[in-house]
Amino acid sequence: MQFTNTIHSIAIGSFDGLHIAHQKLIEKADALVIIERNGGYLTPGYKRANFTSKVCCFYHFEKVKSLSPEQFVAKLKEDFPQLQTIVVGYDFAFGKAKAGCPKLLQTLFDGKVEVVQEVSIEGISVHSRTIKAYLKEGNIALANTLLGREYLLEGEVIKGQGLGKKALFPTLNLRVEGYQLPLEGVYASRTFVEGKWLPSVSFFGHRVTTDGSYAVESYVLDASLGRVEGSVLVALVAFLRENAKFESLEALKAQITDDIQRAKESLC
Repeated sequence: MQFTNTIHSIAIGSFDGLHIAHQKLIEKADALVIIERNGGYLTPGYKRANFTSKVCCFYHFEKVKSLSPEQFVAKLKEDFPQLQTIVVGYDFAFGKAKAGCPKLLQTLFDGKVEVVQEVSIEGISVHSRTIKAYLKEGNIALANTLLGREYLLEGEVIKGQGLGKKALFPTLNLRVEGYQLPLEGVYASRTFVEGKWLPSVSFFGHRVTTDGSYAVESYVLDASLGRVEGSVLVALVAFLRENAKFESLEALKAQITDDIQRAKESLC
């Protein structure tokens, strides 16, 4: 692939989540070269482009993993004929078996190589893997701090059990694919539906009180929604509680009522 002569600098990385450390690289480049893998992302695939105004160019990992460091740099020079500057993180590795490092890149590339040093918040080094670990723990507050924004997921509205509308609270049931899912439980959230961000309570986990299946559900607070179709965005704001089994739907409804009140306090 050939890119226009307007691209003189690129930043290279996975840019999963486009967190605050990634932003330090992004601000120094004309375009991003994103190494794409498969699944389990903070921000999957092309959706990364929603968090930056820079041009996003994708290399799939399976297509470049066998290239030697020399071959990888040669590919960059071929794809970006006017390339003058490459921006990478201090721990950047490239080429077959991750044989390349920033120092080797400086040797192989005849232009400028700018290395961005470690970024830390509250003494914590900012990495996508660290943010994923906090999400798995339900530590949304710290995950969002390292991201520099609220953790955002996108899901397709699907048909649910129908119990919510009949016996509990009417929820949007979502099919979420490709994202790192948080700890099973209930979250204060914001849901983008019908062109607006609305306060909500979201559930991620197995419906242990009913059918046992895994579900992602969002109940939009104080709003009467009509039939919703297509994709919906959910931003996680605060962790409320872990998933739990209840002896009856009445007990579950009482707990959800309490969840709603706590969510309103978190979202105000």
